[in-house]
Amino acid sequence: MFKAMGQAFFSSGLQYPEFTAAEKQGQDYEIRTYHPTKWVSTTVSGAEMDAATSSGFFKLFNYIQGKNQNKTKVEMTAPVTCLVEPGAGPTCESQFTVSFYVPQEHQENPPEPSEPDVFVEHRKEFTAYVRTFGGFAKENSKREELLKLLESLKRDGVEHVDKPFYTAGYDSPFKLTNRRNEVWILQKVPEK
Repeated sequence: MFKAMGQAFFSSGLQYPEFTAAEKQGQDYEIRTYHPTKWVSTTVSGAEMDAATSSGFFKLFNYIQGKNQNKTKVEMTAPVTCLVEPGAGPTCESQFTVSFYVPQEHQENPPEPSEPDVFVEHRKEFTAYVRTFGGFAKENSKREELLKLLESLKRDGVEHVDKPFYTAGYDSPFKLTNRRNEVWILQKVPEK
């Protein structure tokens, strides 16, 4: 278990989901189209994003440590994403879906979760506007970066989905410098 904790918290050689970057990017954001992939996920309700993300992370960490139907250990990947579906008001509960990307070797047939609140998510292809930022990402900094990204999209006249949105973290809590965090706003899909 300690080796896996070390891998999850110290390794930078982790697998990432594949995406295609648009040739034309915004001046302070990227445009990425993520390919269809499978993720292992859990949804947590609450008023605080940091607490929900932490709770979800440890449920998923147990899954990759072998707490699944096959008792298969699964490599840690990055980023850890959190799909945020805000509640109706400032003190209302929001839904936070925390997810780990399933490594390439398990994409075809991920181990089935054994916990009832952990599930395999099949993400279809999607395009996101991505703002990258450093430091230790806490709820306030994520919100500030999200607002900056929204301002940039408004400035550029880019149509987007207001909610839900994603946060993404790439580093362990033990990495002190050159940290990488992101907020993702989904591209509005034209109606057919």
